Amino acid sequence: MAAKNNRIVSPNPKGGWDVKGAPGGKRASAHTDTQKEAISKANQIVGKAGGGEVSIQGKNGQIREKNTVAPGNDPSNVKG
Repeated sequence: MAAKNNRIVSPNPKGGWDVKGAPGGKRASAHTDTQKEAISKANQIVGKAGGGEVSIQGKNGQIREKNTVAPGNDPSNVKG
C-alpha cells in the first residue's frame, strides 16, 4: 500500500466535507455536503487506487477513526 493512496475526510471551513490526500493534502479531491458521503467517496477513491487508509476527522478536526480499504495492509491485524 502506498501512502499516496491514503485519504483524509475533514470538515471544510465554508461548510460540507472534503476528501484530501493524506498526509497534508491541501487540495480536495472531492467535496460533499455530508460526512457520510465524504467517507463513501474516500473509500471509493482509495479502493480504485489499490487500497490504503482513510482517516476521518470529527467536526473539531481531531482524527476520530481510521479505516483500511482493501487490499491495504491493516496494521491492527499484524501478528506479534
